[in-house]
Amino acid sequence: MIKFGTDGWRAIIGDAFTFENVRKVAYAHAKVLERQGKKKVVVGYDNRFMSERFALEVYRVFKTLGFECYLSIKSCTTPMVSFAVKYMGFENGVMITASHNPPEYNGYKIKDSFGGSATPEFIAQVEDEIKRSEDIKPEKFEPEYVNIWGEYMREIKRRVSMELFSQKDLSLVHDAMYGSALGTYSHVLSGTKVSVSGIRSYRDPLFGGHAPEPVEKHLEPLIMKVRAVGANLGIANDGDGDRIALVDEKGNFINSQLIYVLLLYHLLKNKGKRDGVVVKTVSTTYLADRICRKEGVELREVAVGFKNINEVILREKVIFGGEESGGYGIVDFLPERDGLFAGLNILELMLLMDKPISKIISEIYKEYGEAHFKRVDFHAEEDKKQRLKELTENPPDKVGDLKVSKVITLDGLKLIFENDGWLLLRASGTEPLIRVYAEMPTQADLERLIKSAVALFE
Repeated sequence: MIKFGTDGWRAIIGDAFTFENVRKVAYAHAKVLERQGKKKVVVGYDNRFMSERFALEVYRVFKTLGFECYLSIKSCTTPMVSFAVKYMGFENGVMITASHNPPEYNGYKIKDSFGGSATPEFIAQVEDEIKRSEDIKPEKFEPEYVNIWGEYMREIKRRVSMELFSQKDLSLVHDAMYGSALGTYSHVLSGTKVSVSGIRSYRDPLFGGHAPEPVEKHLEPLIMKVRAVGANLGIANDGDGDRIALVDEKGNFINSQLIYVLLLYHLLKNKGKRDGVVVKTVSTTYLADRICRKEGVELREVAVGFKNINEVILREKVIFGGEESGGYGIVDFLPERDGLFAGLNILELMLLMDKPISKIISEIYKEYGEAHFKRVDFHAEEDKKQRLKELTENPPDKVGDLKVSKVITLDGLKLIFENDGWLLLRASGTEPLIRVYAEMPTQADLERLIKSAVALFE
């Protein structure tokens, strides 16, 4: 059964992710677009195994069905496909990628007409159509190419302060994790005073033997490189370039919650963006609430998945949206996560404040209070899924010695404590896992809460 998760359909290559099934998904996608009267589609792909071949097959399905379709001239990031839909006259987009999933996976993401992840309503129509899809035999059209990469890069340079990047020497290590963001920072920052050295910056469909996910356990090469060369900052992107991770000037990993805070702080305080609301997912830091309260900006909380942020974007004016998994959207550019644009905004923040990133974080802590975050994942056996259901239906009054002050069941079970700390228990939308998220004002409190949370399932 072909089922879309929080952002796209993903499956193991050669198992469910076959040419036949990819054609069925493309056919169903095309039929939904036909009903909407849309005829112009762009197809992009990442650096995964055979991504370019799967993308060509998708292109040929759309062409066979009479669509005006173009294929990216080379591998690209997911936000580049969103960019093409929003700015280059396309009505819909396909990105062949499994994002941060392990190398044996590939996937199919749909970018809707507004330039962001397809809405749940659109995906439901595609899934319904797949049930009736047959294996179409597409004609062997030679591809018509479009240079999304070049157009996107030109626009990015207009959206950031290139003058600022030329005022002070700064050294950056970019870890592309073998994905399709390789070369992006060096291209944008060429000719400025920001020097870029790249690691894992070539195509490896096996991604060095692990998932191209920018989480701490996969970033030892970046941490070592930052320390070895004395860089001011390390930036990593995931396999399709829509997510970001940071390493500070000391080689310390900066968690994704703090990246959200840094970007929010920069947009509100330095760029003066106040016209609109800020959106976070239910698994995102309480510091966002504190900053928005102090700055007089409305904050919305939604279920996990950037598509849920997009639902707010479609209804209202949004300044910024982001999530705990490392995806952040600066909405006046794209209603989409964009690892490159987020990273360039972090560099702007450092240069404007003329301080290392660790010092900026310390100052934010002094102003808004400390926040320490951790996420633990474990395999979701049936008994643990049932236990999560029971906890959601009958939430505890206390976890360890912490009294629960508020319960939110927007997405899983979220318990908020009297000190602003919180615990979230939810099933993953893309993998057979239960995720335990926790944030507390001190590291010691955090470790105690994680132990108490895990004990709920024992």
